[in-house]
Amino acid sequence: MDYGTLRGLIALLILTLFIIIVVWAYSKKRNSSFDKAANSIFEEDRKEEINKQETNNNV
Repeated sequence: MDYGTLRGLIALLILTLFIIIVVWAYSKKRNSSFDKAANSIFEEDRKEEINKQETNNNV
């Protein structure tokens, strides 16, 4: 096996991994979990606002 063949195989392996990751990321099964993760930041902000409002109401 020469160096060019090895480089070709590595490039093919990396391309295959890239395609697998893209298919995994955009699959419909993962969509709901990614949406939950994306909106989790906003849920933490809402919790902080609620805690601040409760603190202000108690003072």
